[in-house]
Amino acid sequence: MAGTVPGAQAIARAAAVLRRVTAAGTTGVTTQDIAQHTELTRPTAHRLLTALQAEGLIDRDDATGLWLPGPELYLMGTIAASRYDVPALAHNIVKSLATRTEESAFLSVQRGDETVCLLREDGSFPIRSFVLSEGVRFPLGVASAGLAILSFLPDDEIDAYLERQTKLSEHFGRPHSVAAIRTRIQETRDRGYAVNPGLIVNGSYGLGAAVFNAQGRPEWALSITGVGFRFGPDRLPRLGRDLLSHAHQLTAALAASGR
Repeated sequence: MAGTVPGAQAIARAAAVLRRVTAAGTTGVTTQDIAQHTELTRPTAHRLLTALQAEGLIDRDDATGLWLPGPELYLMGTIAASRYDVPALAHNIVKSLATRTEESAFLSVQRGDETVCLLREDGSFPIRSFVLSEGVRFPLGVASAGLAILSFLPDDEIDAYLERQTKLSEHFGRPHSVAAIRTRIQETRDRGYAVNPGLIVNGSYGLGAAVFNAQGRPEWALSITGVGFRFGPDRLPRLGRDLLSHAHQLTAALAASGR
């Protein structure tokens, strides 16, 4: 697309910069970080950041030099929410999942080759994992939410995705080789939910279950995360059942709402 539509490459680069800024949330992000994650040169990244700042889409903290989401993004998001406000529908279900399991519970959505966390609710257990929070993105197949969604896509889409993703093991380690992901996809299909046994951060476990749209396509995921000793063999099956139950409940609620 970038080679056939005039200006598409510039738009794609600006979109990549915006995604990186929003993924950092309220903590902010440096120009160097954005350049590294978008595979742009630092001068190119800075030019795009400056242009986006001029349009109000991002802000720059004068004290720290960090880039943050801007007011125009808020206004655009408020308007778009009327079409995509799944978190409002899912909030009570995610909260119930956190209460039931006592772990941190999340709602994520698929956007292209990634999942984006939309909602987080913490459970009552005082030790928590902070791998995931609102706005954080992971490639499909890395975090438990993305693995759950990827596992229930059609086989040809899985094959095409894995052909595109040539650097997952480079960025996330050997457990994210194509062969390893394919093994976890089959395990997820057999089990019904995905398990991430500390593959992103050592000792931080996650479970994910796909949530389907009215056409039966996995578009969202519920997940829970916590410290590893809370996900032992004596507790894991019950956590999985609770997760699947809440995912089915949200799937039904989305279908009833026409989404």
